[in-house]
Amino acid sequence: MSSRTVPPHTASTRAASARTTVRVMGRRALVTLTATSAALTAFTLPATAATRGGGAAPAHASQGGNDDQAITLDGSRAFPESVAADRHFVYAGSIGDGTVYRGRPGATTLEPFLPAGQDGRTQAAGIKITGNRLLVAGAFSGRFFVYSTSGRLVAAYTVPETGEQTLVNDAAVAPNGDVYITDSLRAVVYRIPAAEVDGPATGAHRTLRVAYHLPDYVAGQSNGNGITTAPDGTSLIIGYWYSGALYRLDLTTGGVRRIDAPPLPSADGIVRQGNTLYVARSVNNEVTELRLSAGSTRAVVVSERTFPGADTTTGVAVSGGRLLVTNSQMDTYLYGEPLTSPAFTIESLPLR
Repeated sequence: MSSRTVPPHTASTRAASARTTVRVMGRRALVTLTATSAALTAFTLPATAATRGGGAAPAHASQGGNDDQAITLDGSRAFPESVAADRHFVYAGSIGDGTVYRGRPGATTLEPFLPAGQDGRTQAAGIKITGNRLLVAGAFSGRFFVYSTSGRLVAAYTVPETGEQTLVNDAAVAPNGDVYITDSLRAVVYRIPAAEVDGPATGAHRTLRVAYHLPDYVAGQSNGNGITTAPDGTSLIIGYWYSGALYRLDLTTGGVRRIDAPPLPSADGIVRQGNTLYVARSVNNEVTELRLSAGSTRAVVVSERTFPGADTTTGVAVSGGRLLVTNSQMDTYLYGEPLTSPAFTIESLPLR
């Protein structure tokens, strides 16, 4: 999810809902977000990013086909920022009010599973599944939640009180079960040990702990966003929304190296299968497929895919040989524009 102005970190502003306005000028957008007790701050989208609708698709992009299917979310403020799936369920999270939706693979509708506002979860950005645990990033609220897949709160986390703005955006699970979390407005990666993730569902309240620091953050912009493990299991791959760069973080040494790859402006959610990355690019309204080299030092673009009705594609997951992509309608939630569709949907596409 892209960043906007974020309120100072007080208990009241963490719980507050954001209100937004936007002025779109050509292919550059000046966006301001306001919240209770928050001052206005402005930022500009990358000049290379297309505005809503994506403009003309690249010549090599697919345009969807007859096998495309829509999954509807049963909610009037769903704004699905994220999607995750395992063999049991498909989950989606609402940036609008924090509801977590769930349905069986192949279902045409996802129903509310975790209600809006429960446990202080007023927003939901990245969602991941690991074993019988559901991980939910709390976006501008500075929160992160670990649930059992039966719906019980294992623990709720809050970012450290540093006075910095925050956007807790996405998470990845290492092979040893540790969870790593991006913050798009703080140049850090947080870590939750596997023992806490797998611990009893006591509803404990804890503070997120910084594990690594990231380079090349631009103040006031959305930086580290989507995150996944690399094929070797000893490193992470992190996409930067504003610059479109991909980085490899070595979990052993803490070293961070930029991956040799074309820039992917508005890179948002990321999912990996083998040495293939699927990157949702929100403003561009497309999914870019890349192939990683050995050691994940390079990545080449295999394809760029869009589909009719794509509407701010912020999240991506793989389920049963299909690609799930969120139509988040983030332009309405953040920009105050009219809904492009009264139904909130996730697109189910053939994997290739």
